[in-house]
Amino acid sequence: MVLSVLLFTTMDMLVKLASERFPIGEIVFVRNFFAFLPVLIVVSRSGGWAAIRTRNILSHLVRGGVGILSMACFFLSYALLPLGEAVSLASSGPLFMTALSVPLLGEKVGPRRWSAVVVGFVGVLVMMRPGSGVFQPAALVAITAALCYALAMTQVRRLSRSESSTAIVFYFTLFATIVGAATLPFDAVMPTWPEMPLLVGIGLIGGVAQFTMTAAFRRTAVAIIAPFDYLGLVFAMTLGYLVWGDLPDFWLVTGAVIVVASGIYIVHREAMVGRQRRAALASG
Repeated sequence: MVLSVLLFTTMDMLVKLASERFPIGEIVFVRNFFAFLPVLIVVSRSGGWAAIRTRNILSHLVRGGVGILSMACFFLSYALLPLGEAVSLASSGPLFMTALSVPLLGEKVGPRRWSAVVVGFVGVLVMMRPGSGVFQPAALVAITAALCYALAMTQVRRLSRSESSTAIVFYFTLFATIVGAATLPFDAVMPTWPEMPLLVGIGLIGGVAQFTMTAAFRRTAVAIIAPFDYLGLVFAMTLGYLVWGDLPDFWLVTGAVIVVASGIYIVHREAMVGRQRRAALASG
């Protein structure tokens, strides 16, 4: 999980560098086109066509639509904001996931988790108000990315009931590649040969990171490894300082700490409730 977070944050840094010259649609294309290499390797090792056969193509399209919008907003936020600030604001995704799990998945969320969600969004406002302003589009782009990410993950939860993780990753990568390619005739910049490693690296690193995260969640309880996702804030702030000289201010760090604490509590509480339900079923 730590490796996955480090890879994703490195990819974010490369995306920010690429956004100085290339449009977001083109970056979405290369991110997914070159990610196909590790994806196809995993597909072939998982049984080929049998591993990605599906009867839920419409559900994959829905997941792909919100996921692609989320990716585009994430990439745009990296272009508009310091890397640490963009990643910190985007860390509100788990808060949205908890809130959306009630109407979209029919899950029950108790008062303690609702309280953590409210406190977490207070942390988001703390991050937005001093540095960016609540209504500045750049900050709202990052929040929109987090919201779309939450919608995508709720759809992944639905799909995972009948689909393999390999199929979910494959179809999302396929759809995102097609959508990114569709933008190329309208807004594309031809890369030079020295720029190609940057673009290829975005795709390869992103593809490997996706599967390292999937492997982590497959092997260990969510409550144990999910908090490690917040290491991305530390990595992003560090890379932001090393590459661009960005220093996080007091409000950004304070808000990020509030969001992280809320997110960790939600994961802990969900795990506790899950154990209680399993114990009740076993005894009943």
